[in-house]
Amino acid sequence: MAINVKAGWPLEVNPNAPANSLERKQPAIDDGLDIPHPSRYYSREFMEKEWRQLWPRVWLIAGVVSDLAEAGDYSVFEFGSESFLLVRQEDGHIKAFYNVCPHRGNRIALNERGSVAQFTCSFHGWQFQCNGKLKSITDENTFNPKLVHHRPALSEIRCEVLGGIVFINMDGKAPPLREYIGLPPGYIENYEIDKMHVVHHVRSEWAANWKTGVDAFYETYHLPFVHPQTQTVMEDFSQYDLYPNGASRMIVPLCTKSHRVADQESVDAGLRFMMQDAGMNPDEYRGNAQGVREAVQRSKRARAQRLGLTHYEKFTDGQLTDSWATGIFPNVQIGMHPEGVFIMRFVPHASDPERFTYDTMILYRHVEDKDYTVPAWMGLPQGIDVTGATRPNIKHVPLGVKPELGEVLDQDSDLLPIVQQGVRSRGFRGPLWGEQEMRVRHYQRELERYINGEK
Repeated sequence: MAINVKAGWPLEVNPNAPANSLERKQPAIDDGLDIPHPSRYYSREFMEKEWRQLWPRVWLIAGVVSDLAEAGDYSVFEFGSESFLLVRQEDGHIKAFYNVCPHRGNRIALNERGSVAQFTCSFHGWQFQCNGKLKSITDENTFNPKLVHHRPALSEIRCEVLGGIVFINMDGKAPPLREYIGLPPGYIENYEIDKMHVVHHVRSEWAANWKTGVDAFYETYHLPFVHPQTQTVMEDFSQYDLYPNGASRMIVPLCTKSHRVADQESVDAGLRFMMQDAGMNPDEYRGNAQGVREAVQRSKRARAQRLGLTHYEKFTDGQLTDSWATGIFPNVQIGMHPEGVFIMRFVPHASDPERFTYDTMILYRHVEDKDYTVPAWMGLPQGIDVTGATRPNIKHVPLGVKPELGEVLDQDSDLLPIVQQGVRSRGFRGPLWGEQEMRVRHYQRELERYINGEK
């Protein structure tokens, strides 16, 4: 049953959600009111602590299963000074290795992805099977047998898959992924990301700390001021929910006007576009603005039945319109929709605490219907192949160049370097996180547990 959002603070999208519903508001978690020192956003000392205490110990999203469809398919994941190799095995499993030759340290795979029968080091021709085991050493008779008797192989690291997403862990001591991730069973799996394909992938360099990036994307408090054009198509009071281990989400109601807009009745161009984006003909709609969200939900539900998309049966009506912006600790947010997902990773720079890579992937489940697509806010360019037949190359955008991710995300790219400059000011004494920023406080508190050795 569709429920109209009644804006107020704190927002609860569906007050009648059953206790076992993934949509239900989660119990509060007290993360305190500490004000952290702003140096965590620019200090090299804090950055080095993160490299020692945080990044090797957490689960990192390294890829998606659709990029590794067949045995021998591989993809490379760069993270700081490290490079990782994901490889589909003959038995269907995915293994992960450090992308480095045990002989002299050369990178094994030099392309971002590909498909091979074995890996050959470009330095001296050593060969390795796709399972990482040594296949051959060039001129092995010239080596002392004692030096290579252990048959040096690629260094394997932990790798687990959840809901079509591939995760890796460097130190091997993290809890199992299902336990670590903090989200309830079915939360990710219901979207069937394993049946989606990457249709757009951009890596853009931003002049800010990675946490400055996460902080901005973990709240909608800034929408009326940074993205005023969104006021007639989404509510900026979100339902914020906190989960264990730094995980969180905000349910952002779409296809509705912000409570700040005086005119709550008329259907303007923004809402007409939202209806059209959902496959509706806005000229046939006879209701007012407050009924658009429910009308879009009904339309999407009917379309899914017509197209045989049975996974829609797992979703609440709210999930058919709203964005479930889901945070996976420490550096990921996923905008989740039945049609597709938008995975964003905030990747720290290897040596500069005031730079990060904003790595974004749009994954889409292709359907033979011209009106079926991902929500427009994802900024999917026109005219690209969305069938999944071809995997697009990664678009690399250097520092200082507009990433062209769409109007909303480009506004964020303009804002964050200015925020980064501000946190360095002697006049800034640390962030004052309100309750609309509880997600920020929550993951930052989890970060401190790693930095302080509590985890």
